[in-house]
Amino acid sequence: MADGLLTAAPLDNHWRRRTCQSMSLPVIHHADYDASTVPDGHRFPMRKYSLVAEILRARGETFVIPAHALESWLHLAHDPAYVTAVLTSSLDYKTARRVGFEMTPAIAARTRASVGGTCLAMGLALEHGAAVNLAGGSHHADYEGGAGFCVFNDVAVAARLALEEGLARQIAIIDCDVHHGDGTARIFANEPRVFTASLHCEENWPREKPPSDLDVGLPKGTGDAAFLDALRGMLEDVFARTTPDLVFYNAGVDPHAEDRLGHLELSDDGLKARDKMVAEACRSRSIPVVGVLGGGYSKDARAVAMRHTFMVEALKAALKIVV
Repeated sequence: MADGLLTAAPLDNHWRRRTCQSMSLPVIHHADYDASTVPDGHRFPMRKYSLVAEILRARGETFVIPAHALESWLHLAHDPAYVTAVLTSSLDYKTARRVGFEMTPAIAARTRASVGGTCLAMGLALEHGAAVNLAGGSHHADYEGGAGFCVFNDVAVAARLALEEGLARQIAIIDCDVHHGDGTARIFANEPRVFTASLHCEENWPREKPPSDLDVGLPKGTGDAAFLDALRGMLEDVFARTTPDLVFYNAGVDPHAEDRLGHLELSDDGLKARDKMVAEACRSRSIPVVGVLGGGYSKDARAVAMRHTFMVEALKAALKIVV
C-alpha cells in the first residue's frame, strides 16, 4: 500500500499459520468518529462513537488509530464527483438531505476516518483473525451517493481495496443491521467475488430493496428466537453458496426492541447471541472477520454504545477458540 496501512501477504499462509494460537482482537477508533457538529437531539446518536470507546477504555481496551481514507480509495466504490463534493463541503442540498447531515468539514473528516478504520480493520483481521472498527457499516451509500446517514460505504471501499490489493479472492458481507443493505447490494450487484447477505426487517426503510445475493426479510415484531433461527439458516446458506477468505460483519444494534427505527423486538441477550453466532460461524471455518458497528437509534446513546460492545466481546471470545 502507498501509505503503509496494509501489508499484502499471501492468504494461504497469512491466516493458517495463526489458527492454533490465542490472539488479541485489534480494535480501531478515531476521535473524528464523533462529529461535534451533529447535535444530541438529532435522530442519529453521534455521541455513541465516543461513548463506546469510553466504555471499552474503562474495561482496559486499547485502540489502534486509523489514518483517514485516501481519496483514491473512496473512488473504488463511489462516483468521484460525489466524493469531491463531500470532501469540499459543496454537496447540493437535495443530496445532503438524502444523506441526513449538513455536509461540513467535520462530517467529511468523520466519514474519511470511518472508511480508513474499516480498511485498517480489514488488514488487521487478515493478520489476527478478526478486527473491529468502532464505526462503519454505512450500507445505504451506493456508487451515486449517500443516504440514510451513510456518506461513504466503508465496507464496500474496504472490500474493493482487498480485492484490488490481492488480499482476498472471495469476500462475504453478512449484514444484520435492521435495515436492508441496499447500497452494498447495488455496488456489488455485478461482482461475483463479493457475496452480499442481508437479514433485516422487511417492512422497514428503505422502501426499494435491490436484491442482495441472499436476502432474509423478517416481519415486524420478530423476537429473539425467530431472529436467531433465521440467522442460523442464513449463515448455513451463505457458507453453502460461497467460500470466502474474508467476511465483513455489520452488527447494527437497531433490531433491539427499544430502537426508534427498528420495528423488531430483540433483547440485549438476543443481540449477544446473534453476535456470538456470527463470530463462531466464521471462526469455526477459519475465516477472518471484520466487525463494524452499523446502526442503533435508541434515545439513550449510552445504551446504544453498550450494545455495540457485544460484538467486540463476541469476536474476542471467538479468537480464543482453537480451530
